[in-house]
Amino acid sequence: MSVFSGVIANGGSISGAIPIGDKVITGIVMPAGWDAAALTFQVSIDGGVNWSNLFDSSGNEVAFQAAASRFIAVDPTLWIGINHIKIRSGTAAAAVNQNAERSVRLVGQ
Repeated sequence: MSVFSGVIANGGSISGAIPIGDKVITGIVMPAGWDAAALTFQVSIDGGVNWSNLFDSSGNEVAFQAAASRFIAVDPTLWIGINHIKIRSGTAAAAVNQNAERSVRLVGQ
């Protein structure tokens, strides 16, 4: 198991790039503080050169109902082939700025 941290800055809505290598994400650990917002992602398959919003095979943006101090189990098949991730507060169409620095942890296998 590996744990990766993504930090969303105070007043920001997206983390910096998180290199996960060949791991696949199996869970998300939310911080004790979180301003109400869904959790979505930008992903890269080329080492962080190009970024895309993460969508499922039905054309829906992959979003999780996030809340403070929550563990979110995720489908690992969503993350196969991805080697860098950015964590977003809110959606691609409506990002939500956090009112304090937030560290979200990704659990990988």
